[in-house]
Amino acid sequence: MQTPPDDPMAAAGIEFVEYTAPDTQALERLFVTLGFAAVARHRSKHVTLYRQGDINFIINHEPNSFAQAFACKHGASVCAFAMRVQDAASAYKRALKLGAKPYRGPVGPMELNIPAIQGIGRSLIYLVDRYGERSIYDVDFLPLTGTPARVDGVGLTFIDHLTHNVRKGRMDEWASFYERLFDFSEIRYFDIQGQKTGLKSRAMASAGGKIRIPINEPSDRHSQIQEYLQAYGGEGIQHIALATHDIYTTVESLRERGVKFLDVPETYYEAVERRVPGHGEDLERLRRDRILIDGATRQQDVGLLLQIFTETVIGPIFFEVIQRKGNEGFGEGNFQALFEAIEREQMQRGVL
Repeated sequence: MQTPPDDPMAAAGIEFVEYTAPDTQALERLFVTLGFAAVARHRSKHVTLYRQGDINFIINHEPNSFAQAFACKHGASVCAFAMRVQDAASAYKRALKLGAKPYRGPVGPMELNIPAIQGIGRSLIYLVDRYGERSIYDVDFLPLTGTPARVDGVGLTFIDHLTHNVRKGRMDEWASFYERLFDFSEIRYFDIQGQKTGLKSRAMASAGGKIRIPINEPSDRHSQIQEYLQAYGGEGIQHIALATHDIYTTVESLRERGVKFLDVPETYYEAVERRVPGHGEDLERLRRDRILIDGATRQQDVGLLLQIFTETVIGPIFFEVIQRKGNEGFGEGNFQALFEAIEREQMQRGVL
């Protein structure tokens, strides 16, 4: 379904993800390790912009701010993200009419007043209609000396999706939130059961698919989703999926930099040829890099998805690296293997 060109909510992607922490130095080191570079600082606030490809990460360590209050409650966390929309003012007005809760923060002289509403776990969703060559950073940020116009880093290119974790019984409520306010629709539904725990998930997407937001809820009190909720101090963003055009090179570069990924059992790779026949990937390199593969192979149509997940790196939050080869899913065939891998790790820690 295509979004009408005059729709103010027409979503063109995620402009930035904003992070905070009681002490942001660990975030700064993490982003550099992930291949990002600091490219600009806010004109009047303790806010730094990191970039790689078309991915913008913001670290907010402004004293006495919304971000610092959020960090006091959640620790290192994602306190906001921004949606690219066609008309931010109209989109904001429409969202309020439909029941969204507004947020109004302090704005300095000659700075943009970016509209925002409350989102998951009282984090913020900013609505941005200045992006690309004419962006919000041109007004509110000062470029750092010596930074390149483009940061290629380890080959990460854009934000593929943001996954939310919510309390049991709240998945449908948050799915409705995105349906009602932003014209999202459900594109996938999952009900996953491990040896001892389970989860349910509804994957939501904007018209045109530029923004994807899976929403998970726990099936029981020992679920890894429930553990996240307890560690995080409430609902929030569980992981950020970052796209690449060459997952092997990206993952190998990240490993060289010290990034640790979730381990995958050897039996997973023994079953790849049976599960995804004719995939055409280098199975030995896939196995060596511990990359997951999913998709369907048909006579003249191969739709594959390659993905891998880091260990938790920002409190209970982790990152996913993903490469799509004609597959628009979320690695449904890998969910069980991933779920069981995390469950084994929970068992090792004595949580289960």
